[in-house]
Amino acid sequence: MKLNIGELFNLEYWRQLLSIDVFSLPFLINVLDIIVVWYIVYKLIQLVRGTKAIQLFKGVAMFIGIRFVAELIGLHTLSWLMDQVITYGVIAAIVIFQPEIRRGLEHLGRTTFFTPSKNEKNKDEEMIKSFDKAIQYMSKRKIGALITIERNTGLEEYIETGIPLDADITGELLINIFIPNTPLHDGAVIIRDGKISVSCAYLPLSDSVLLPKEFGTRHRAALGVSEVSDALTIIVSEETGNVSITLNNQLYPDLSQEKYLNMLNDAFILEEKPKEKKNIFHTILDELNRLNKGGK
Repeated sequence: MKLNIGELFNLEYWRQLLSIDVFSLPFLINVLDIIVVWYIVYKLIQLVRGTKAIQLFKGVAMFIGIRFVAELIGLHTLSWLMDQVITYGVIAAIVIFQPEIRRGLEHLGRTTFFTPSKNEKNKDEEMIKSFDKAIQYMSKRKIGALITIERNTGLEEYIETGIPLDADITGELLINIFIPNTPLHDGAVIIRDGKISVSCAYLPLSDSVLLPKEFGTRHRAALGVSEVSDALTIIVSEETGNVSITLNNQLYPDLSQEKYLNMLNDAFILEEKPKEKKNIFHTILDELNRLNKGGK
């Protein structure tokens, strides 16, 4: 269906549009249809945020924009060309970004439509206490550590490089893993779904020239995984015992106990749970209320 620009300047068209009964069933169904589509697009953007796939979405948006403008001003050849690029580009994207699509579907399968329980919140609090216990012990003794916690973006390709553990998170176990010259101390520990999924995992190294030279391989690996995902990574320096965190392509160095605990609480208790586990119907109602307030 082609866009008829002339209708936008037709007074009769707007009169008919404004005369629609906003409480009629067809109109409400159309509104619900738009809200559901908007929610799906929003969740899709959340899944690919911080990954390489976001570049694909930017490219697709650019091609769609060119196609729309070409159709608007009558450039039929360019419009046809953009149609071909978009059609075959979807097939190419499925092949190129197969790992990202797979991880997205895995994450979708783990998503619940129910509000998180109090037990889930308590588990997160216990997890943070375990991290704090391990961090304090290792920091005082200058034991190097690298702990990556999976959030929205799947880390399957990095988990596959590690040694499977599937163990409960305890401070004692984390300390024991990173004790020097033990079989499991090298590489990163990856946390998934409240469990120590693997140890000895290899993370991608960042190529950023902005990272100061005093930071070693652990910090570069932590920054690297934050560039391709939204994972939060804790680093304990073997040279200084300082604690750092990487999140959303940012390095937060030399954190005090209070600061890193605040960051962990913000990421896993105050923010992530409501966003990820919130009842879908509550989300829709919240957005409707927000839009309604914005329109007043």
